[in-house]
Amino acid sequence: MDSLYSLIDGFGTALTPMNLLWAAIGVLLGTAIGVLPGIGPAMAVALLLPVTYGLDPTGAFIMFAGIYYGAMFGGSTTSILLNTPGESAAVVAAIEGNPMAKAGRGAQALAAAAIGHFAGGMIGTILLVVLAPTVASLAIGIGAPDYFAIMVLAFIAVTSVLGASRIRGIASLLIGLTIGLVGLDQMTGQQRLTFGSLHLADGVDVVIVAVGLFAIGEALWVAAHLRRSSGEPIPVGRPWLGRADLRRTWKPWLRGPVIGFPFGAIPAGGAEIPTFLSYVAEKRLSRHRDQFGKGAIEGVAGPEAAASASAAGTLVSMLTLGLPTTAVAAVMLAAFQQYGIQPGPLLFEREPELVWGLIASLFVGMVLLLALNLPLAPVWAKLLRIPRPYLYAGILFFAAVGAYAVGGESLDLVILLVIGLIGFGMRRYGLPVLPAVIGVILGPAAEQQLRRALQISDGSVSGLVNTPFSVTVYAIVALIVAWPLIARLVGRRRGDRNGTEDTRTVGGG
Repeated sequence: MDSLYSLIDGFGTALTPMNLLWAAIGVLLGTAIGVLPGIGPAMAVALLLPVTYGLDPTGAFIMFAGIYYGAMFGGSTTSILLNTPGESAAVVAAIEGNPMAKAGRGAQALAAAAIGHFAGGMIGTILLVVLAPTVASLAIGIGAPDYFAIMVLAFIAVTSVLGASRIRGIASLLIGLTIGLVGLDQMTGQQRLTFGSLHLADGVDVVIVAVGLFAIGEALWVAAHLRRSSGEPIPVGRPWLGRADLRRTWKPWLRGPVIGFPFGAIPAGGAEIPTFLSYVAEKRLSRHRDQFGKGAIEGVAGPEAAASASAAGTLVSMLTLGLPTTAVAAVMLAAFQQYGIQPGPLLFEREPELVWGLIASLFVGMVLLLALNLPLAPVWAKLLRIPRPYLYAGILFFAAVGAYAVGGESLDLVILLVIGLIGFGMRRYGLPVLPAVIGVILGPAAEQQLRRALQISDGSVSGLVNTPFSVTVYAIVALIVAWPLIARLVGRRRGDRNGTEDTRTVGGG
């Protein structure tokens, strides 16, 4: 009940005219910046840090929260319409959202994403209010073997459900893991795959990889096939969800937050892992599995709800432990320190107005985000009416701007082009792009957790399975790997039974 009374006081803070204005500005800025490929919420918050020097801390963080959620939705907008994720958490939205857009259902995909963000954000923020102390205590108890097990689960899951074959999924994952190796070894400081370049010593930024594989690769692929096709603009379609769409999306909207919130609260890759796992779950549970890869609306609704709930989960660790689990949380932690505030267990006691005003503003921001973007879904979808040569020229321009903005180095543009050519080659030979991206995102962290777990156990492999949590995760991994074989054996037995029954029927006749 204390949390409820504190939240009511927080609404008193968040609903003042000035704080409402900051929330609206944050949502608008976040959505606009999120639409630009490569400039995600972390960079948006970082760029706007100097702007907030003159604001009071409460107003500044309310605006930052609006930017965070707005940029996540903006990133999914370009994923769906242009197959160009604005940030890494929006990668999964491209898998089903872009085929929907190409089929003339871009507005429906955007509406499913907007409502998914609203549902995920609302449920995630309610869980933040209710479960923050419990989730924080659980996050403290998770060690290196558990983190590594979670990442192995993500690798296996994403390679098992994407592409024409598992072999191609694994090949794509290996490409991503190889790119993730570029830079200095975090344990020894040894250079790996840098070719003597000091610029590559810091590694290849995941934003450049995501934009290169998706945006540049897609633009080159379309350019290579423009002469074979008419290049007509894609129709936008109806702007609202029909009854059939609502029947297929309401369960994913509720399942997504259950997956997304816990992963946001632990340092295991931010919103990337839960969006991948939500996609896997929806594909397994859907009655329309044959539509996955061709534009299944469940594959947009579930992951987007998971991403939004994960953002709320991220705030649990940051506010209660001072532990940033994502790049955005790290930037916001720097902003707290800029104001002389140290997040941690005592923050709720020392700065209750700031904390509960921030949490209440998340509810306000979700309503503003839905109110602004649901009516704008047909407007965003009209981007598809632009003739493809002009559209993809614009994508190449903004992708280059986003990549250059990451580090301000001209070499980043060369790396972007090289990775774009790799993306083109992957499309040419039927390799799914998503496993490569997750390999780049999680590969370095998985390596670090693996080596840390082995160091703790003095090199013994048993150190990777010495906790109940890790054993449970590996059991799930084994089930995913063995499932096709089990399904095949069950199918054969059913076929044998049916054949035997048919023989008896014929013999009896």
